[in-house]
Amino acid sequence: MLAVIRIRGSVGVPANVNDTLKMLRLNRVNHCVIVPKTPDFEGMLRKAGNYITWGEIEPKLLEALILKRGRNPGNRRIEKKDVKVLARKIEEKQELKMKPVFRLSPPSRGFKSIRRVFPRGDLGCRGEKINELLERMI
Repeated sequence: MLAVIRIRGSVGVPANVNDTLKMLRLNRVNHCVIVPKTPDFEGMLRKAGNYITWGEIEPKLLEALILKRGRNPGNRRIEKKDVKVLARKIEEKQELKMKPVFRLSPPSRGFKSIRRVFPRGDLGCRGEKINELLERMI
């Protein structure tokens, strides 16, 4: 599973990249989605790479993300007893009764640069380092 976070805003985004971001449901800055690691999604991520960052999410952090930032359709928090079940369903790519986007806060200690590629900045593929960024944003 890949965690994808939008870092840059919508001003000056080319139309084809904007369409890709809409298909990924990343409409605002600091929104996060969980997508499967397939060639189709990896192509979309590379296309929108100048506006997002992504990497492999750990199962333990996925549970923490669901518990802290996950919402039901009625905009209610997810209960602690349902977290492990929802995390397993996300990994198995089953349909959920949960909003697909996690709204995160800006990272504590801020971003390095929203215009440079990782490791000098924050854009693009970061692999396992996405977990450190997510911990700062939860």
